[in-house]
Formats: sequence, C-alpha cells, structure tokens
Amino acid sequence: MLKKFALLATALVALDATMAAAAPKVMKYTHYQPGREDQPKHAAALAFEKCVEGATSGSIDVQIFPAGQLGNATTALEGLRLGTLELAVVHDGGISSVYSPFDVFALPYIFPNHETAYKVLDGDFGKEFADAMLKETGIRLLAYADNGIRHFTNSKHPIKTPDDLKGLKMRVQPAPVFISLMESLGASPSAIDWGELPAALAQGTVDGQENGVTNIMAASLYQSQKYATLDGHVYSLHAYLMSDTFYQGLTDVEKKAVDTCVVEARDIHRNMTRATDLAAEKTLTDVGMEVYVPSAEEIAAFRDLAQPVVRKHLESEVGAEWVDKLVKAVEAAGGSQ
Repeated sequence: MLKKFALLATALVALDATMAAAAPKVMKYTHYQPGREDQPKHAAALAFEKCVEGATSGSIDVQIFPAGQLGNATTALEGLRLGTLELAVVHDGGISSVYSPFDVFALPYIFPNHETAYKVLDGDFGKEFADAMLKETGIRLLAYADNGIRHFTNSKHPIKTPDDLKGLKMRVQPAPVFISLMESLGASPSAIDWGELPAALAQGTVDGQENGVTNIMAASLYQSQKYATLDGHVYSLHAYLMSDTFYQGLTDVEKKAVDTCVVEARDIHRNMTRATDLAAEKTLTDVGMEVYVPSAEEIAAFRDLAQPVVRKHLESEVGAEWVDKLVKAVEAAGGSQ
C-alpha cells in the first residue's frame, strides 16, 4: 500500500511539473491609445501578440490592455521596475519621470525629418542610451517608435511667429523640459496629464497645447482647437519598455521572439504615425482647423529662441554628455539643426 501511495505521489509531482512547464508565461501589455486597429499603438500591439505567440508556439500569452486600462504612465513604469507588469508602450514625457535623460529627445528642432531620427535611434546612440537606461532602472528599452511630430494648436489666433505665443496658456505634458520650451517662446505653460487634456481645452483652462496629429485626432482635440501651426518643434517618442526581470526569465527562443517581433510592431507603429504626420495639413483642415505651415525661415526664428534655452536646461538637468552625443549623432546621420 505504501508503495502504491509513493508511486501515486511521484506521478502527481511529475504531473504538476508537466502542467507547470506547459503553462504559458503571461505578458501583460499596456498602451495609451484607444483599442482600435486604426490606432498605431493598438495595431502594433495586435501584430506583436500574433508574432510572439506564433514564434513561441504559445509559450507566451500576450494580453493587451489599451487606453491606459492598467493605470497611467507612472503606474506602468513602476510596474515594470517591480516586475508586476511585463510590457508597456509609454510616451516620452512619462518616461522622463523615471529616467530623466529621456528628456534629451525634447531638444527642439533637432531632427530635420523622420529618416534622420530613425538612423539615430536605431544606431549606436539609441543602443547606448537603452543600455544606460537598463542599467539605471531595470527597464529594458526594446524599441523606439513615433509619438508624432509635435505642433502647436490653440483656440485664440494663428501662430506664425514666436510673438503669437506670448500670453497664451498652453498645456504641456508633465515634464520640466516642455515647460522650458514654452517659456522660451513666451507662452504660459500648464502641466496637465493626457487624460485630462480634452476637458481642460473644452473648459478653457488652457488656450492651446502641442502634440502630434495622431494624438490630436485620437482625442478629438480639434473640437476645441481652431488653429494649428505645423512647426514640428519636437520629434516625440513612444518607447517599447519591458521589465528586465521578465525578459531574463525567458528562454532563448522566447527572447529571440520578443526581439524580432518588437521590430515588426515598431515598424507598423512608425509607418502609421509617419503617414499621419505627412498628411497633417490635409487631415487637420478636413476636420475644420485653420492650418498654417511655416517657412524654413519662420521655423528658424522659433528654433533660435527655443533651442539654446532648452539645451541649457537639459545640460543642467541631465548633463551635457547626452545632449552632445545626440547632437553629434544627428550630424553623423546627415541631419542639421
């Protein structure tokens, strides 16, 4: 009888081990755009889910939580650090609250076009930056994607010169570097979370804001914003961030799947957002906005005021090293300030 019980116990232990080995690893994946396939973050998330689950034969179960269902950016970043959240696609302003050097990408008018940005981010600079972030935070930066080229909008009057910003109450994301940008141009900045922005604009708490066209359309900001100026002051980023605790617990096959599939997701995300950026004038005009496209000389007037002030702020807050490296990487990629 004892022998039978011993055999049964052994069999149960083996069964438990088999079941445990067969149980998929759950990857909770959150982002902050609506859960629709016309939204870059969500289209990319769906592609990533299909790619990873296919490449791992289901050993990873990707569970997508769009529209900030798991909390705001601060909550997500803390979850990544603690290992209670596996993957999040977070905007640049949110990331800088955990890793301040991320603010360096807000140096205004630094990237002349998308192609230069991609060369810098996918090259040596982007890798060195991701490695430094991982070492300091325990968060693995898997890929950089577009949050849209940022432009000015407001409800009062067209913005054609820096003087037109003076006196306007302008919303910025909660990051000191964006406050510095607005102050350099004479506007009065107010830091307001993304989720509160539509109401703040509709109620007149602020006169305007700055954002990419994808976000303007996703949140219907055009309903309370009459004027848009396509100055492209900041190439804004979304970063694909993974808990390194989770990543290190993956098998080699699973790690390869994540590394490969995140590139597929990144490219979908970039392509959709870039297409919207390039069609910005028509897109915003079609929804009733009055759109102004500054000349190169007019943009230079904005850059000459904003860039030195913001650069000085960045050098004092995150150090001159990252600023200098970014400027040199842009120059090496064929860009110019």
